[in-house]
Amino acid sequence: MSRTDAPAPAPGTPAPGRLRRYVRVRAGGLPGAFWVLWGGSLVNRLGSMVNPFLSLYLTGVRGIPLADTGLILAVVGIGSVVSQPLGGFLADRFGRRVALTGGMLANGATLLTLGHAHGLTVLIPACFTLGITIDLFRPAAQALVADAVPAADRTRAFGLLLWAINLGFSVAMVLGGRLASHGYQLIFWIDAGACTFFGVLVWLAVPETRPAARDRTAGSYRTVLADRTMLAFAGIIVVYAVVFQQAFATLPLAMRGTGLSSGAYGLVMGVNGAVVIALQPLIGHRLAAHDKSRVLAAGFALAAGGNAVAAAAFATAGYALAVTVSTVGEILVFAVTAAVVADLAPAPLRGRYNGVIGMAWGTGFLIAPVAGTRLLTLGSPVLWLTCAALCLLAAAGQLSLAPALRRRATG
Repeated sequence: MSRTDAPAPAPGTPAPGRLRRYVRVRAGGLPGAFWVLWGGSLVNRLGSMVNPFLSLYLTGVRGIPLADTGLILAVVGIGSVVSQPLGGFLADRFGRRVALTGGMLANGATLLTLGHAHGLTVLIPACFTLGITIDLFRPAAQALVADAVPAADRTRAFGLLLWAINLGFSVAMVLGGRLASHGYQLIFWIDAGACTFFGVLVWLAVPETRPAARDRTAGSYRTVLADRTMLAFAGIIVVYAVVFQQAFATLPLAMRGTGLSSGAYGLVMGVNGAVVIALQPLIGHRLAAHDKSRVLAAGFALAAGGNAVAAAAFATAGYALAVTVSTVGEILVFAVTAAVVADLAPAPLRGRYNGVIGMAWGTGFLIAPVAGTRLLTLGSPVLWLTCAALCLLAAAGQLSLAPALRRRATG
């Protein structure tokens, strides 16, 4: 009997016993290395204030026109395309700790540079470097979880990691919105400090989990690119990523277009974290019992619903409702995506497989600001209804890929 199948406590069980069982079912049995990563991710996300407000910073503080802002954000996306494949190579070649700590320190230094940059000749290369460093750590973090956590617990572990990230995110968005109303310099320093803390913590407290040299098999990115199932899955993620990134690329601009402030945007995005905090502990430990492709398709469909709601929104409450619906889908997508990659990836190539799925996210993020800002010029309904259609397309693609994923998961 697994932890998640344990019988419910008798009605007369004292409240402390019920609480212990609640925590044990959702968080018990996971290794110490995971919890260090969990705590570091929480602190890192508490400080992650720059990226969500970058479009407002460029247009409002640096005076960059909207069209040019879209192109600069696309430069960040180009860097993101490079970021995770590079991070995956580093994680497999030099170890998870080197890749994660090095990526965090590099990102912190870049944030400080960007916060003091003036003029396009400095802003553009700074944003490109931001794109490279912002997710350099991520393949190492995902590989570390896959290395350290047994397969049966991975979906639960990735869900708990998502919960920590969104707990920090919800606080960061509200605080970042307030700080941004009075100036942006402090948020760059806070973000850089959080990156440094995370990197140093992992270096000091997490043992290396990369397979020993004698256990590694020959393989490279050519091996990953020859995996048709993985490439098809990555293509679906690109489609979803284009939609997901609109929350950062165009949602603040759309809200400002209806007369709402950066503080209102921070509150709306804080709803995202609040929904994850409330719902993930209730459903995260149950996801492993369901077919991963069906869970993903349901998540994409919910995201479609959220974007349809955004098409009709004109006030803070309407946008908050749209984010709420989309966030329920996000919980399903993010927890299961990492578990699917862990099913597909051989242990020695986990960094590279996560690098490819990261490149899929980066490709979507590259497309998102250019496409999104241009669709926004046609009106918010055009933008959000297009996003809804893309989510439905992703859901259909995931269901068609389901048989191949089931064979790999059970093979």
